[in-house]
Amino acid sequence: MPIKLQDLRRKIYIKAKAEPEWRFWGIYVHVCKMETLEEAYKLTKKSKGAPGIDGMTFESIEADGLEKYLQQIRHELITKTYSQNRNRRKEIPKSGGKFRKLNIPCIRDRIVQIALKLILEPIFESDFQKGSYGYRPKRNAHEAVQEVTEAAIKGNTKVIDVDLKSYFDNVRHHILMEKIAKRINDKEIMRMIKLILKTGGKRGIAQGSPLSPLLIPIPITWDNN
Repeated sequence: MPIKLQDLRRKIYIKAKAEPEWRFWGIYVHVCKMETLEEAYKLTKKSKGAPGIDGMTFESIEADGLEKYLQQIRHELITKTYSQNRNRRKEIPKSGGKFRKLNIPCIRDRIVQIALKLILEPIFESDFQKGSYGYRPKRNAHEAVQEVTEAAIKGNTKVIDVDLKSYFDNVRHHILMEKIAKRINDKEIMRMIKLILKTGGKRGIAQGSPLSPLLIPIPITWDNN
């Protein structure tokens, strides 16, 4: 990750951690920077996702000119003419004959979502609980098991097992947006998030969306306040 972008993310995190009530404004400009979009493209390509509904591949993008491609995205973001394509739907078999519905965005839309995530992640990471491991960067199941083991050794043996049925499919957009607004006071950021959510339908968060892992924990973050 470029040093300037790393420094920006670090400063955002420090500010968010120091002032839990602060609502960030004027951050949309950072989403639109070429530096952010270039890093978002690298991360998108690294994930090796399948093409979206437009059939566009990384090879075809680079053959036609990556810089030109990213400059076009940047222009649409700056001029507020960007609109998201429909997601490509795919069903993945689960146990019991059920299916998990995946929504695969186009590469272009994945780049924009990751650019958003790069700027928003430090804010919401500062609010998540220390013991929270689901969908968190640089955290994994092994670390969660280790924390549970250490808690058990200390005598904390009571377990509460809760499973939110079809949580991805049933998140209410208005509730999520209200929670996000507790930290974000930037109308363009809010407009972009709303645009991304609506592409997946009237309710729920699209599984397969790069922004989903960040958005999913937000509705329950402040419920104890």
